[in-house]
Amino acid sequence: MDQNSVSDHLVSNLEPIVTIIRKVAQSEILPRFRNLKSTDVSCKSSLDDPVTVADLAAEALIASELSALFPKAYVVGEEAFEKDPTILTQVAQSELAFIIDPIDGTWNFANGISVFGIILAATHFGKPVFGLLYDPLNDDYQFSALSVGKALHISKAGQKNTLEVAKPKPPHMLNGLVSIHLFDRMLRADLSHALSDFNRITSLQCSCHEYRLVAQGAYDFCLSAFLEPWDHLAGSFIVQQAGRYARMLDGSEYSPNMRQGHLLTANSKSNWMYIRDKLVAIL
Repeated sequence: MDQNSVSDHLVSNLEPIVTIIRKVAQSEILPRFRNLKSTDVSCKSSLDDPVTVADLAAEALIASELSALFPKAYVVGEEAFEKDPTILTQVAQSELAFIIDPIDGTWNFANGISVFGIILAATHFGKPVFGLLYDPLNDDYQFSALSVGKALHISKAGQKNTLEVAKPKPPHMLNGLVSIHLFDRMLRADLSHALSDFNRITSLQCSCHEYRLVAQGAYDFCLSAFLEPWDHLAGSFIVQQAGRYARMLDGSEYSPNMRQGHLLTANSKSNWMYIRDKLVAIL
């Protein structure tokens, strides 16, 4: 199948896909929110990079259910990657692959902060064709597929709203989402100084909700410190389908096999270029 055929196939199965995500949220994630024991949380690369029993259980169930619904699909989860980093190489060779972040914003989740989500991306030989950003607490999601040609917000009740192109604003009034603490310590002072020219800079520590805010026009840009595909593939796809602009700082298109560099997403190409010019000498 070509890209559009794969996209159409996914769109025709949107309801069962969302049913899987909703089931996992209700059975594996929400019952554990603000109900974790100390033994339910461990650390991966650092104290700022936790994993919980909810992450592991949610990923296992999503992977199992997606494999049953799409038997020929290749499924990659963040936690499985931690055990075997080579599994990501198969994505570019697969006609249909799913990339899952079972709980994006795990630090928030583990600390009882109500900002976390489930991210699901689908690719056709490494190219994104589908993205979904799901909020377990509010039971709503943003979604797009290549053949749809736009991005949608779908409420708990099923109401669909198209995410519209953001209204232009002067550069000094732009609001951004940047996790400055994730960048190299030697860069943070210069990065903070460069970003001080903008109206508001903050971080949710959750890519799912940060991309949702850019896609819906509440924020104007976001900048990544790292390039984990489960964090960025679905979100950057959705914001572009919503009429925004996303590129690496060197101007190249982002792909899930990239491990170096920084992805900048903005509400327009002109704003992207303005922001990039302020950052490129630092990063």
